[in-house]
Amino acid sequence: MTGTSTVERAARARAALAAAERRTGARSVLTGTSAAGSSGAGAAGSGASTVRAATGAVSFGGTGVLGTLDVLEDARPVGSAPAAPPSDVPPPSSVASRRTSLLTSERPPLPVPPPLAELLPDGLRRGATTSVLGSTSLALGVLAHACASGAWAVAVGQPRLGLLAAAQAGVDLARFALVPDPGADAALVLAALVDGIDVVLVGPGTPLADADRRRLSARARERGAALLTTVPWPGAAVVLDAGPVRWSGVGDGDGRLRTCEVQVRRTGRGSAAVPTSADVVLPFAPPGGHVPPGPERRRPRTAGGLRLVG
Repeated sequence: MTGTSTVERAARARAALAAAERRTGARSVLTGTSAAGSSGAGAAGSGASTVRAATGAVSFGGTGVLGTLDVLEDARPVGSAPAAPPSDVPPPSSVASRRTSLLTSERPPLPVPPPLAELLPDGLRRGATTSVLGSTSLALGVLAHACASGAWAVAVGQPRLGLLAAAQAGVDLARFALVPDPGADAALVLAALVDGIDVVLVGPGTPLADADRRRLSARARERGAALLTTVPWPGAAVVLDAGPVRWSGVGDGDGRLRTCEVQVRRTGRGSAAVPTSADVVLPFAPPGGHVPPGPERRRPRTAGGLRLVG
């Protein structure tokens, strides 16, 4: 190999990725470089190597690379003693604390509708999985307030969800995307969306195995995305379950269904481990507005001197 060695190129790629991610605040990365293996190309080519794939767009030596970057993790010859870890690589505990601080300080939780403040006192937490079961209107209300705060949202595997319904619930369509059918590669589609979208709504039309769900939850924790599901999700931090519904708005032969009162029960893990419930009225008031009034009921006109009986 001529010029820079593979190990040096990998170290420069790591540094470029780390700098880009620090500027955007999109994720937490390990910025350590392996200086021990950069003595030459001969050592890198004579031994077995472990290759890890990392996705990103970097440039070194004036050449742009987009897509999958093969990073050389270990380039020591076969049979040689393992090199001592470089001094500038932080221990795993510090990396975990750095990720936690990134999620809590630089990327605060997203706001939720005021009627859900009692059930979600910490808001819609980034990096956590929240399940909303039994009511699509409830999930759209959560999305509406998240988009109103500047977040980007996407609904995946919700083929019966329309943009008109989302707009009427208060969702900012300029910050909302719809993927009705992710296909057989749903896990890969969701992994890509979790990397770049603030709130990812997962619906029943997304074929996932339990292992895929665990990996997506872990990826959301690492990337700081809020994972919102309308299907049961193992290990969800918070579960909001909508109970019986009582509709209002219909009169004696006139009117239309305008609002519904539903009891929402919260369970989950950690601070949400103690079950609690609250009665809420759907649809929620749009962010910064009020629920639009229903049509005015018109009373039947009667002729003079006559009255309606029966």
